[in-house]
Amino acid sequence: MTLDEANQLIRGCANRMNELYKKTVFDEWAIVSLMQHKIKILSYLGPRKDDFQKNFSTDVQELRAELLSNQQEIGDFEFARHGVGTKVEAFLVVGDGLYLICNNTAQSMNSLTKDPLWLSAQVPFVELSDRFRSDPLVFPM
Repeated sequence: MTLDEANQLIRGCANRMNELYKKTVFDEWAIVSLMQHKIKILSYLGPRKDDFQKNFSTDVQELRAELLSNQQEIGDFEFARHGVGTKVEAFLVVGDGLYLICNNTAQSMNSLTKDPLWLSAQVPFVELSDRFRSDPLVFPM
């Protein structure tokens, strides 16, 4: 899958999740490369593009071990339950060394999941993970 195709799928997933949840689930979506523990932002959709890379190391702290473990397969994802504000709530492995970072800059994952509509909003996210599992993002490094 190309970066343009990935971005199109992500926008569709975000829209569908928001429809089902009746409000914004994640207001920040970024595809990042983490090769040799260096971050490179390949695409970003959200309210704080300039601050995202600058604060990435701090904001991803709760998921750092999982991100750097290399134990996930393409299509696997992790959620952080207590990230608040700009602290990252989730990531999805979209290709070799490539991750989709998902965040709600106003609420924690714990707060989001208390709404019963969260159950249906998960479906497009899982479908997105299946799409990347079957057709990973390939990006020249």
